[in-house]
Amino acid sequence: MRIGELAAQAGMTRDTIRFYEKVGLVAGRRLPNGYRDFPPETGAWLHYIRTAQALGFSLAEIARTGEKLREAPDTAEALSTLFEEKIQVIDNRIAELTTLRADLAARVGTGCPLRAADRPAGAEVRSDPIPTGVRRPNRSADRQGHARE
Repeated sequence: MRIGELAAQAGMTRDTIRFYEKVGLVAGRRLPNGYRDFPPETGAWLHYIRTAQALGFSLAEIARTGEKLREAPDTAEALSTLFEEKIQVIDNRIAELTTLRADLAARVGTGCPLRAADRPAGAEVRSDPIPTGVRRPNRSADRQGHARE
């Protein structure tokens, strides 16, 4: 099947298919006239790629799992395992985002987005971002860069 036919069947552009070919997700052969020719099962594989992307899988993950799935004797079981692994990644990310949200919420209304709300009242807040022990520039230097004595 030529790339134009495949693109129409898959509902994507030729450029997308060329990109997938470049990164190794699909493989076609070149005909003597230079046209790309793809096997008929490429259409189903492109549908799988789009569905996997919609489910949150990256192209790198799809490339890795595609090999596993092609070799798996029971594809449904292999897919279930992949989905369970992806759910765990998503759950971990949700926990990270929940913590981040709570941290940001604690800073709302503090007057400084970098100051946590739970800072004790009267606690010293350094306005100088240079850490202790780091040599500070001589602030009394004149315009030519010479230090005043």
